[in-house]
Amino acid sequence: MSASLDDASVTPLVRKTAAWSWRLLVIFAAALAVIWVISKLEIIVVPVLLALILSALLVPVVDWLDLRRVPRGAAVSLVLLGGFAILGGILAFVISQFIVGLPDLVKQVERSIDSSRRWLIEGPAHLRREQIDNAGNAAIEALRNNQAKLTSGAISTAATITELLTAAVLVLFTLIFFLYGGRNIWQYVVKIVPAPARDRVLEAGRAGYSSLIGYVRATFLVALTDAIGVGTGLAIMGVPLALPLASLVFLGAFIPLLGALISGLLAVVVALLAKGLVYALITLGLLIAVNQLEAHLLQPLVMGRAVSIHPLAVVLAISTGGVLAGIVGALLAVPTVAFLNNAMQVLLAKDPAAAAEQPEEPSTILQAEVDNPDAADQAEPKET
Repeated sequence: MSASLDDASVTPLVRKTAAWSWRLLVIFAAALAVIWVISKLEIIVVPVLLALILSALLVPVVDWLDLRRVPRGAAVSLVLLGGFAILGGILAFVISQFIVGLPDLVKQVERSIDSSRRWLIEGPAHLRREQIDNAGNAAIEALRNNQAKLTSGAISTAATITELLTAAVLVLFTLIFFLYGGRNIWQYVVKIVPAPARDRVLEAGRAGYSSLIGYVRATFLVALTDAIGVGTGLAIMGVPLALPLASLVFLGAFIPLLGALISGLLAVVVALLAKGLVYALITLGLLIAVNQLEAHLLQPLVMGRAVSIHPLAVVLAISTGGVLAGIVGALLAVPTVAFLNNAMQVLLAKDPAAAAEQPEEPSTILQAEVDNPDAADQAEPKET
């Protein structure tokens, strides 16, 4: 009797709050469990996600060849071999430019160090040459005293290189199967979902992957534009290693908003050492201008509404990914959010077919049929 009176005294607001609270706690616990499992399987999860992102960049070309009666296996081979050839050529050119420009950079850095020494001796500081020499000797002695730590760091670096090679092989292996038979893989995964929700999950995956394709395309174009802008500016100013620094900006631009600016700070340091403070400030201004152009013009114009993500969500995603998995986490965070953004809209929509935004052409991993060019035509939605 008292229990029923206690229940009756509870207001509806408290009841609803309690009901929502335990559900949110269960969801939070499940999310923590998923994060814990991913952290334990990071060496597997990260390469698979990287392969998924790479497939979003390459699968449109594979599907284009597939539609033109090229066997899918041959199409995958052509795309991968062509990609390796282009990437290898670019890397060889960048490395050669780095080797050619490094001696000039070393000479300019030596001149900058000599100028700094003269300023410390003859300038307002009025330091004695012995003091500067003693500071240099102390730095060398500190390096010698920490030689054991540096050696252990080199050993750990070797272990890291081994892990990177293993991850690279896994990325390539997974990418081949994603390009070759992604549709079958996704349909097999969806079988673990209860039958009533299976079609909705299938549509959600298609919508999420379509947005991922749009995001990867747009990010590639934005990164290329950033690299061209920064590289051209550095070349005009005569900063050494302009092409390698532009390549670094290109890679950093795959982390939205912050990546190109942070990776470009190395260009500021090189300009400071090689050309002086004025050129360093000009380089910094160039980076800020390119960053503003990316944030306010390129991303809204190129990405469009299909993959638009609020800047706050981008910053929070990058921060969370960086805390959980470092640079790789920051790189994968925004593509994951882009995928989940469209997928969740379809999952929560009353009409999933209407909510799912179909791509302009049959170019998703979820629509790829193995060795059957006609399958892509059959997978296209009929126009109404």
